[in-house]
Amino acid sequence: MAEKTKKKTTKAATVKATAVKKAQAAKTKAGEATQGGKGQVSGFIDFIRTQGVIGLAVGLAIGTAAGASVKVIVDQFISPVVALLTRGVDLNSLKWVLLSASEDQKEIAIGWGAIVSSLITLIATAFVIYLIIHFAKLDRLDKKKES
Repeated sequence: MAEKTKKKTTKAATVKATAVKKAQAAKTKAGEATQGGKGQVSGFIDFIRTQGVIGLAVGLAIGTAAGASVKVIVDQFISPVVALLTRGVDLNSLKWVLLSASEDQKEIAIGWGAIVSSLITLIATAFVIYLIIHFAKLDRLDKKKES
């Protein structure tokens, strides 16, 4: 029985020692990160490299340009085709009226047509961005996939 108690005590001491070492390592790393000058600059550069911030910036620029282009395509091509198929009904004007307008109250309605139009724009934008990445073979440049 004394051996079991001794083993438990030894195991507890080992766990405690490991926790202390980890805490000291974290404290040392935190101290290095908060030092001025080169420590912060190199930490920032490492962050940019490991987190793919440059890829994020490029993706944001491509996404913004593609989003604007797709919005024009949806507004000038898809919406008129939908209007043709629905005999002239504008998709953005479709709504469910919850409460009709009266003399002292405005109409309360859910504009589901605008929601559907927005979802069409979202799906078209995602598809265009996928095509840009796929055909330009930008997905092969992603270093995080390799690891």
